[in-house]
Order: sequence, then structure tokens, then C-alpha cells
Amino acid sequence: MAQVGIVMGSDSDMPVMAKAVDILDQLGVSYEMTIISAHREPDVFFEYAKTAEEKGFKVIIAGAGMAAHLPGMCAAIFPMPVIGIPMHTTSLGGRDSLYSIVQMPTGIPVATVAINGGANAGILAAKILATSDADLLARLKEYSKNLKEQVEAKDARLKEVGYKNY
Repeated sequence: MAQVGIVMGSDSDMPVMAKAVDILDQLGVSYEMTIISAHREPDVFFEYAKTAEEKGFKVIIAGAGMAAHLPGMCAAIFPMPVIGIPMHTTSLGGRDSLYSIVQMPTGIPVATVAINGGANAGILAAKILATSDADLLARLKEYSKNLKEQVEAKDARLKEVGYKNY
């Protein structure tokens, strides 16, 4: 049973949403990915959001393009955390999506990551789940340790070869 629902309005969002999937795969978190257009198939969207809890989802990650409707609408229906990923748009650079997600009405909170922040959405979903999963928490700590070691290795290389040869 999937713990995280990942929903996007268009397959053009796939490269960003795939970054969340990569993180969830690394951390051993189950997910289900779906493409739903809330504007073009509202009945399908409402059914998705209304049945997400009974499917076992504990968190939904929702991509938000120009209309930026999916995260807020998921949060209005799904009783557990929703993480919105604002997508970079050609017209306004994703600021339109970002503003729409962070300006949800009182009572409809949506956690928000950076524009095209798929990886952080996956990490945040895992952190939410880790509050009640000690094994996942241990994997997250190991993930953080690996990030630290990567930075340390880069610094060591910089010191060894100098910035001109880096």
C-alpha cells in the first residue's frame, strides 16, 4: 500500500515530480503517481482526493502549474499533509504557482517547497512519515550524513587542487 500520493496535472510536470520519486525510492517509501486534471476531469480529481486516505496515503505531493489548483484542492479534501511543488512557468517563472500555494485560506494549509523543488518535496514527505516510523527516521539520518560527507569531499578536493583546477 502506497504511503505517498503524487499527483500532477500534466505529464510536463514529470521531470520535477520524478525528483520526489527518486528520493522516496532511495528512502524506501512507497508511493503512487497519478496525472489528473482538476479542470478537465473534476469528477476524477474529487474521487482521487476523497479516496486517498482509504488508499493508505499519509501525505500527498501535488504539482502546481499555472493554475496551481491541485495542492489547495487536495488540502481542502484530504485530511492529512499536502506538499505543493510550484512548477516553473514560462510566463511568470513559477512565481504565480508559488504565490497561489502559499496563499491558501485559513484552515487549508499546504506545505510548500521551492519552485521545481521535487527532491525537497520527497524529503519533506519522508520526514513527515518518519515521525511515526523509526526505521525511516534512521534512513533519513543516513541520507543527511551522506549529504554532509559529499560536501566534505568537495571541500577536500578544492583544498587539494585549488579553485582554478576544481
